Amino acid sequence: MVTQKPIKIAEYKVKPGKKNKLSNFVTDTKQKPLDKINGETLLQKGVLELANLQDKLFAENKYSVLIVLQAMDAAGKDGTIKHLMSGLNPSSVKVASFKAPSSIELEHDFFWRHNKELPARGEIAIFNRSHYENVLVTKVHPALILKENIPGINSVKDIDKKFWKNRYEQINRFEKNLTDNGTIILKFFLHISKDEQKKRFLARIDDPKKTGNFLSLI
Repeated sequence: MVTQKPIKIAEYKVKPGKKNKLSNFVTDTKQKPLDKINGETLLQKGVLELANLQDKLFAENKYSVLIVLQAMDAAGKDGTIKHLMSGLNPSSVKVASFKAPSSIELEHDFFWRHNKELPARGEIAIFNRSHYENVLVTKVHPALILKENIPGINSVKDIDKKFWKNRYEQINRFEKNLTDNGTIILKFFLHISKDEQKKRFLARIDDPKKTGNFLSLI
């Protein structure tokens, strides 16, 4: 019998309307870790609940669900998706992974490739990385913006605070339009400590099955 107390979700939720720093969020729970048997029992219970909710979503045919997963490297996005998919009906759920945009995708606005992967009514879509990459990766490497051939952006110097403010507003409008039309957006950032990330990177080096994942980060 599982005796684990529920995790206090409020500790991990981002409060709307405020600036949030990752350093303000814990990367671990103070609760005693679950043993393997109890962990598998809870996982199976959650999978069954998800399957039941998916059936209701499909039958009502009014709403869709978009699950957005962002994470630090080695935080476990792929493993999370694997567990989610194990209990969902694949006929009405899809996963879209977003890496560097292709030459064709760059000929459209940056939402174009995301729009194509949105869920229909009664369906679930999981974004492995998402439209947020357009203000995460591009802020670190602003030269990537130049590949988008945006009018008025001729050099990195043109990519100023006003540009980023406008891009944030575009993302807010994009998500508001989705929610106004029946898409429920659930956003998750898988946050781990630097020490845990280092530990997982080293484990990848020692495990031949995971070496490819490590090399992909270099």
